[in-house]
Amino acid sequence: MPHKIGFVVVSSSGHEDGFSARELMIHAPTVSGWRSPRFCQFPQEIVLQMVERCRVRKLQLLAHQYMIPSKVEFYVSESLPEYLVPYQAERFRRLGYVSLCDNEKTGCKARELKSVHVDAVGRFLKLIFHQNHVNKYNVYNQVALVAVNIIGDPVDFGDERNITSREKLIDHYLGHNTEDPALEGTYAGRSDYISPLDDLAFDMYQDPEVAQIIRKLDERKREAVQKERYDCAKKLKQAIADLQKVGERLGRYEVEKRCAVEKEDYDLAKEKKRQMQQYRAEVYEQLQLHSLLDAEQMRRPLDLPVQPLVRSGSPRHQRLVPSLPQPEERVMENRPAEPFLQEKPAYSPPVSPRHSAVDQFLPATGPPAKSAAEALPYDERPLPAARRQQGDALVQPETSDANGSEDARRAGVPGEPEPLTEKALREAGAAIDVLGDTLVAGAYSKTWSYREDALLALYKKMTEMPAGTPKEDLKSTLRAAVFLIRRAIKDIVTSVFQASLKLLKMIITQYVPKHRLGKPETAHCVERTVPVLLARTGDSSARLRVLAANFIQEMALFKEVKSLQIIPSYLVQPLKANSSPHLAMSQMDLLGRLLRDLGTEGSGFTVDGVMKFSVSALEHRVYEVREAAVRVILELYRQHPASVLEYLPAEDSSARRNVLYRTLFEGFSRIDGRPTGADVQAQRKAAAEATERRKPEETKALQGQLAALKGIQAEAQEKEGTAAATEKPWPQDTQARRAALEAAEEHYLDNLCIFCGERSDAFTEEGLDLHYWKRCPMLTRCDHCRQVVEVSSLTEHLLTECDKKDDFGKCYRCCEAVSKEELPRHIKAKDCHPARSEKLANRCPLCHENFTPGEEAWKAHLMGPAGCTMNLRKTHILHKAQALQPGKGSAVAKAGAPGLKAGSKIPTPRGGLSKGSTRTRAKR
Repeated sequence: MPHKIGFVVVSSSGHEDGFSARELMIHAPTVSGWRSPRFCQFPQEIVLQMVERCRVRKLQLLAHQYMIPSKVEFYVSESLPEYLVPYQAERFRRLGYVSLCDNEKTGCKARELKSVHVDAVGRFLKLIFHQNHVNKYNVYNQVALVAVNIIGDPVDFGDERNITSREKLIDHYLGHNTEDPALEGTYAGRSDYISPLDDLAFDMYQDPEVAQIIRKLDERKREAVQKERYDCAKKLKQAIADLQKVGERLGRYEVEKRCAVEKEDYDLAKEKKRQMQQYRAEVYEQLQLHSLLDAEQMRRPLDLPVQPLVRSGSPRHQRLVPSLPQPEERVMENRPAEPFLQEKPAYSPPVSPRHSAVDQFLPATGPPAKSAAEALPYDERPLPAARRQQGDALVQPETSDANGSEDARRAGVPGEPEPLTEKALREAGAAIDVLGDTLVAGAYSKTWSYREDALLALYKKMTEMPAGTPKEDLKSTLRAAVFLIRRAIKDIVTSVFQASLKLLKMIITQYVPKHRLGKPETAHCVERTVPVLLARTGDSSARLRVLAANFIQEMALFKEVKSLQIIPSYLVQPLKANSSPHLAMSQMDLLGRLLRDLGTEGSGFTVDGVMKFSVSALEHRVYEVREAAVRVILELYRQHPASVLEYLPAEDSSARRNVLYRTLFEGFSRIDGRPTGADVQAQRKAAAEATERRKPEETKALQGQLAALKGIQAEAQEKEGTAAATEKPWPQDTQARRAALEAAEEHYLDNLCIFCGERSDAFTEEGLDLHYWKRCPMLTRCDHCRQVVEVSSLTEHLLTECDKKDDFGKCYRCCEAVSKEELPRHIKAKDCHPARSEKLANRCPLCHENFTPGEEAWKAHLMGPAGCTMNLRKTHILHKAQALQPGKGSAVAKAGAPGLKAGSKIPTPRGGLSKGSTRTRAKR
């Protein structure tokens, strides 16, 4: 099991006077930590040596409130370079880095505790601190570190991955499943469990002396559990919970005393010291009264020589940890359980019932400071001290009852659950009628152990119900149990939450099939609990998130639930804009896992539902959610490629500008076996490099060919000169004919429309303008800016050039310009025909149809009788063609405009042509 690893500081790049890096070796509420020199050079380094070679599992840093580095890097190494020689960077392996907040939101009044989970083996750890965050308090541009904590386990022994323990073999033989979701996250269910006592927050808010006592009691508690002395374990657990509050209070007193000394308020410092001594004496007396503490254990740990903290469970270093004399545990087990830290009447007046005995020592005024336990996730906090129900009896007499009293059974939580309030009676009226007041009162109790016991009692009651029980009683019991399960799922205590999962699993897999209650009752269980479970997947505690998500996945695979197809419908519900990132990420992760397990055939998942949810998740503000959506879409594409593409934009240059869409299209290419964009670029680069390598040879060959051509040209010029001397002059008629041909070529473009190819004597400069403006079938007028544009470029004009371009958006299916007001309805209706790539087809913005690609195809589509049905300008062309005699008047139209050179611009009519009309055309 990972535990706290002691360390020593080997070296540091520098420090301010009084703030040495060796301060990091001590964890206490009053430590100052390390500070870099003033106006130092960055980066700054600190090298730590762990007491043994270990596998590091978790690193924790407690940053200063205003001397905050922007980034901290972590390096690990098996050995250290020679001392006082510049460190060889290659000997350290980089683990990564963490970025720290600039603390502006808190006004530089809070410290950030950063925890990093790693998996690295070594004995030396190097921290590199980068440039500080600038703020008004850090006038010397320093960085600081208040504390650092290393959690891991030795690699030379206890490696559970290679050695099968005796307990695991026994569990395997007995058929126990340690991966049960109801047990996952507990000490017994996980080998990588990290004790809250090893957390940095525990030491930084606890009095060091009390923290040492708590650790000793925790070790004794584990030993009692191994020996199956559960009464003793419960008593120790109660003592630990009370002592944590004591340690927090003493730590707060120590900080206040230090502040008073710094302000030279010695009267206040003396008063704080007196309070600490009195409070400590009272607590130790109570511990000795209950045989939990001996006089030898009350030595102050700070009076001992400073040495690295070593885990007592490590065989190598057991000699460094003083043993804790244990009293006879049999006395503990026979003594009735009760709160341990009780105050004698001589020190304070009696307290009212239902208050913890620890509260008797705390001052009645002043707001309580935030404890170290509150800084941890809730499921990692120490369990709260039990509330006393009977405040009159401070010491319970011993009992000789064979069955044991209820107080002894609960070990420190005496009495019965508090009565139900009026609100609870109204809310749980139906459940009370079925299950009784006592059980429901326990489920509603403010004490977590009562709530857990109520669920376990209900579990036992439902498993023992005989098969011949009337159906109505069975159904009413089930519905009352589901009501209490819903409440317990929302509980913030992990053990209560796990008990609710255990009860729910039993109801679905055992209770309903045993009594043959049918699918309606199973559906009722699922429909009432899944929404609450999904909400818990967004919990701030990682352990609770994992428990909830794993149980939802397991429940979806139950044969009783799988056929109902209920859970998939909850997983594809759209994410809310204000939902937490944890909830969105858990929902996406669950969707991906169940999609792999169940598929889309008869499972409740449909391509339409999954794709709508995933496409909306691509727009989520959290990067991890968008990445998870990409994975889900790629997984679905393997099964339904054609259906998936219908929900995505066309694969063109505009879509590839989006990183997520580019990732999707490249993933599609890899799945289909086609080269991706990166592969194509690599091929082009290789071809370009090969061309560059061949250039010298080609240049040399071309130079040789050029020299040969020059020789041939010289010979040809000599022959032409000889022939010109003997040639006769041209006849007069030949010269006239040649001049006429040249004049005809010069005036070929006169009276000709270069778009539709029509020629007319009326096509003077003004006539052509009128033709462009009203009749040319290849052109149209923009209804918004009144400019004349080519039909083929109308969509581009509306999106990029028109005066009203801000009012239009592009549909990702048909790739046409649609008014932004109509665009959401247009996309939702899906009435448009999907556009194809420009290489495969042209898209007409008038009739919204795809047709043959190429420039010439536009002429046939817009002017031909079987072409565009929405082009109103071609009507007079068709009438004119019918009136012409066969063979006449069509030659020019078919000839096009062979004399139009590349780069020619269209004459501007009255309203002016748009920029899209100056498109370069090749010679026809």
